[in-house]
Amino acid sequence: MADSLERQLKLAGGNNAVLLRRWPGAGDPVLYVHGATFPSALSVGYRLSGRSWADDLNARGFDVWGFDFIGFGGSTRPQQMAAPAAGVAPLGRAAEAAAQIGAVVDHIRRERAGVRPHIVAHSWGTIAAGLFAGNHPGAVGRLVLFGPIVRRLVEGLPAADRIGAWRTVSIADQLTRFVEDVPPSHPPVLIEPDLAEWGPAYLSTDADAFRQTPPAVRIPNGPQADIIAAWSGQLAYDPGRVLAPALIVHGAWDSLCRDDDAAWLTHALGTAEKADVVVPSATHLMHLEHGREGLFAATADWLARSPS
Repeated sequence: MADSLERQLKLAGGNNAVLLRRWPGAGDPVLYVHGATFPSALSVGYRLSGRSWADDLNARGFDVWGFDFIGFGGSTRPQQMAAPAAGVAPLGRAAEAAAQIGAVVDHIRRERAGVRPHIVAHSWGTIAAGLFAGNHPGAVGRLVLFGPIVRRLVEGLPAADRIGAWRTVSIADQLTRFVEDVPPSHPPVLIEPDLAEWGPAYLSTDADAFRQTPPAVRIPNGPQADIIAAWSGQLAYDPGRVLAPALIVHGAWDSLCRDDDAAWLTHALGTAEKADVVVPSATHLMHLEHGREGLFAATADWLARSPS
């Protein structure tokens, strides 16, 4: 298994650049879109027992790509993230993120002689990917929406635009979030139950992590604002405009994408070719869990299907 090739992809209209990763393959290109709190190296590119999701897709022949949104991982950090977060609009909302996806898709198509990449997106990343796919139906092959965030009607949430520009997330914060949906009587499902290696690797994505007490990573608050908006009835994209064949895959214990959420999205999607797969004994973070084999298999099977 080869390590990824990395390069900075400069975005138009400024000095920002995203870190782009590629695991080259001869088959269809697949672009992974990460979620709200950690970048591609800690998700699709993170090796557990010597193998990552990118490795799995690559071994099946796919040309695998990933990138970090602005403010995450190896991509440019906005200047506002070095200033106090309060009173500043959340950074990195869905429209901005969708534009970054578009820049990466354009780059992939230039590299691959116009071939449309498939997109695999996780959690909040499904909002940005859905917005891009709905606005550019001819640019996407097939879609996998892993643990998608959908529209809900929840009362008492804060105003999405008033939560500040950015926030910090510690290893303890991540671990609490990663295990909270596992039934108390069930053995751990994380492959690294204490995030012994993942945690330090996460802190290393922010050069200033150890200036925080406890050490923590700064992340843009735009994704959290988009989730608040979605759960206040204002999803940032119209699923009816998504015409690419779309698979929804979620864990049986995923509280962020429950069965009723997946059913709502399945009905709302505009594509005629769609499916919903539930992976047992898995949560919203199943790509870091023992249940990841079910996620890997369902994703690869969907992407390998012939055009309908």
